[in-house]
Amino acid sequence: MDKEKNRIAFIIGTRAELIKTFPVMLELQKTKTPYCFIHTGQHNLKDLCKKFGIKTPDISLSTEHEGSSRFNSKEIKAIMWNVSLLFKIKKELKKMKGLEYVLYHGDTMTTFTSALASSRLLNPFKKYKNVHLEAGLRSFSLREPFPEEISRIVAGIFSDVLLAPSKLSEWHLRNKRCKDIQVVGNTVVDSALHALDMAKKQKVKILSSGRFALITVHRHENLKSKKRLTQIVEILNSIPIKSYFAMHTNTRAKLEKFGLYDKLMQNKNIKILPPMDYPEFIAQIEKCSLIVCDGGSMQEESLIFGKPCVILRNATERQEGLETNFQFLTKLDVIKTKQKIQEYLSKDFKIREYTNPYGKKGVSKKIVGRLLK
Repeated sequence: MDKEKNRIAFIIGTRAELIKTFPVMLELQKTKTPYCFIHTGQHNLKDLCKKFGIKTPDISLSTEHEGSSRFNSKEIKAIMWNVSLLFKIKKELKKMKGLEYVLYHGDTMTTFTSALASSRLLNPFKKYKNVHLEAGLRSFSLREPFPEEISRIVAGIFSDVLLAPSKLSEWHLRNKRCKDIQVVGNTVVDSALHALDMAKKQKVKILSSGRFALITVHRHENLKSKKRLTQIVEILNSIPIKSYFAMHTNTRAKLEKFGLYDKLMQNKNIKILPPMDYPEFIAQIEKCSLIVCDGGSMQEESLIFGKPCVILRNATERQEGLETNFQFLTKLDVIKTKQKIQEYLSKDFKIREYTNPYGKKGVSKKIVGRLLK
């Protein structure tokens, strides 16, 4: 890689970050703008790079991890990895000549460390600007999602440019000293629509010809609590239609540990599946009748495709969707959630007209236009 020619550097660690960032990379490739891809190694990304038609990382800062979680809640190991990463990122950025922007996305450990490593605090004479994509989302609870809420706050403090996905997220940033705050929309719109096109070309098979629910559960604050997982299993067992649970290995391990996995297996409506690749998963979202999840991206995808969404959390940083009549924050209230599921699946339920707060197709093009102006 020729470091002399790269105006833009991306720092990415996880699959979720790459899924939401690859459309920006594709736009740069269309304009033949060189960029540097720095990979921290939180997840293995090579298969996704090939799938989405972007180059593999130019720089890898640690050995890629194959599983869904690099540390599985081993906090000390995670802290030490982040400290080492801080200096590795700083060192790599210092080598690059003519660098104008350093981009990182979202709320992961990589986001936290990248914001610090590329900040003026550690690089007082830097000429580039560090940019936080998807800035300003807030749950206003440090414990949920943890540690993601902290990562977003830190990125908001130490970034030169904050690219907000919505008007609400921009408002959350109103007290930041950073004056370069812009609402650009959320790149997940481009990611999901691109993936859907891929799925249609691949003729991905839909899970059911009838009505079905799509389920994921993976949040740390849910998995570590037997009480919360018990409530979640009771909610899932109440879904009256065929349901497909795309289950991560760490989710299954926790369900088995708490004696809850068999309760799901006994339900003939629920089928356990391994995690799907992104195009296949998006194809299922487009056709499903109900989303039940505790993650953030599925809340956004619910808005893209107009699908009722039951959120298995006490708080969410994607609050925009709660203004519609088809997203419900459960706070793990079993009785109210069962009632809401019945409402969403009723033949009388209609989604009221709404405008997606995260924008329309073309967000990534808008971002690239902003960076290259």
